[in-house]
Amino acid sequence: MRGARILIIDDEEGIRTTFCAFLAKEGYAPIAVPDYQKAMEALDGEPFDLVFADIMLGSYSGVEILKEIKARGCQCPVVMITGAPEIETAAASLRLGAFDYLAKPIRKELLVRVTKHALQHKALGDEKRIIEAEKERYRFHLEAIFRSVEDAIVTVDDNERIIQVNEASERICGLQMNEAAGEPCDSLRLFCDRKCLRVVKQALKTGQAVREYRIECRHPHRTNQEVVVNVSPLRDSTGRQIGAVMIIRDITRLSLLERELQERNQFHGIIGRNRRMQEIYDLLENLKDIDTTVLITGSSGTGKELVARAIHFGGARAAQPFVVVNCSALAENLLESELFGHVKGAFTGAIKDKTGRFQTADRGTIFLDEIGDISPRIQLKLLRFLETKEFERVGDSTPVKLDVQVITATNRDLKAQVARGEFREDLYYRLKVVEIKLPPLAARRDDIPLLVSHYVGVFNQRFGRQISGISPEVEKLFMEYRWPGNIRELIHTLEHAFVVCKRPLIELADLPPEIREHAMPADDHGKDAVLEKGRVMDALRQAGGNKAKAARILGISRQTIYRKLRDYNNDNPSR
Repeated sequence: MRGARILIIDDEEGIRTTFCAFLAKEGYAPIAVPDYQKAMEALDGEPFDLVFADIMLGSYSGVEILKEIKARGCQCPVVMITGAPEIETAAASLRLGAFDYLAKPIRKELLVRVTKHALQHKALGDEKRIIEAEKERYRFHLEAIFRSVEDAIVTVDDNERIIQVNEASERICGLQMNEAAGEPCDSLRLFCDRKCLRVVKQALKTGQAVREYRIECRHPHRTNQEVVVNVSPLRDSTGRQIGAVMIIRDITRLSLLERELQERNQFHGIIGRNRRMQEIYDLLENLKDIDTTVLITGSSGTGKELVARAIHFGGARAAQPFVVVNCSALAENLLESELFGHVKGAFTGAIKDKTGRFQTADRGTIFLDEIGDISPRIQLKLLRFLETKEFERVGDSTPVKLDVQVITATNRDLKAQVARGEFREDLYYRLKVVEIKLPPLAARRDDIPLLVSHYVGVFNQRFGRQISGISPEVEKLFMEYRWPGNIRELIHTLEHAFVVCKRPLIELADLPPEIREHAMPADDHGKDAVLEKGRVMDALRQAGGNKAKAARILGISRQTIYRKLRDYNNDNPSR
């Protein structure tokens, strides 16, 4: 340590002069003082790297200087000097913290050697203190992070014993910081499913990290608590596994928000976030505790049965039967027997009693689809049931009393049928105590991406595929298409695409021909073509003049591309 500051305290001027000369020659910076008072003044200034102190200093002693240096917390070594060496004095000095003890006369070689050793000792001590300070600062920062992080942090050793937990662990998991440390994982007093501990055991066993593992805690005092667990093995500098760290993030609030959003986008299987659909959800929510007749109207394929199911399964009758009858599928006499049942011998072929659908639905709900197709006779019988909650089986005059909620649906204009005398007015008003009008898909186009995303997931699971979605061209077509068949047509279109699609993304070429045609409106009606001539010609060049291949590239039929080429007066693509 060249340039090291060395303080020499001795009442003999010759010693001071000699020490200064020897040490200065070695490249050090010695400062000499004759007594205790001067030594204190020197120590009040810049710090020294080494101190030589004579044991005898008049009324004071070098031992007192040693004590003062230690009391001040100075980190410099102190070497004691004496002209009358005694074992007792030397031992006392070393006991008090002196680095060494030298007896006069002191040779230059010994002085230089002791000085080097003392300064090396100080350098090592300084380095150790720096490392300790860094470690303390690191520990303080780590503890600060542990305290401030909102996620629970739990560290365990390789024997599944808890090393440390942070404050958030108590809030999220109920782990007390002072009780958990040192305890085996299996002995912790937890009231949840302990799934997170199984994840820790898995990580310790396999040596592999576990990422974003979602757990429903099922804690009796933390209703609906959900967490995401991440576990990573801990390794030392050699790569040896020494434990694991588990981070538990409470996502209960996020999960509730997701559930609420999902409920607004999907109500009992009905997909949609369109404003009109939100109004329908609100109406369905109001209906869940009200037992009344409901008429569901809307075009074919808009999801009328789904709405009926939502009313039934969202209400007090959810645990009871839900019976569906398509009124247009049966002739009048068969429909009457199907709805109300018959007794043996009621008509030819009635070889035994039959329970009707109404009786099957007792205490539950019956859903009568295509109600506009029933005959006047069935209309009258249905009206009587709605008024009295009683009916008679075919061939029997004994009334049967039931508790059934009636929900009906039609794609017809019942009011117009009433005006034409085709449907009873009194029954019409009985049925439409509450009317739910379902909008066609064309009136809720903003729901199309949501519907597509949902059914892509459904068909991926059904067909074991991994299709990620639809191409931008298909999405544009879907948003512009009229969808006369409504949601049912959209579902069938996607199912067709899943059958023929060989890529991760559904393209125009994967759609049914009648849908693809709408990517380029037919010229028979005098409409302008969506595709410009340049695009068609580019596709032909790309296909090497093959019109069928060019049509597939464009996502249109061969007939359409032939029509386009005739319009361009260019039947020869090589020209």
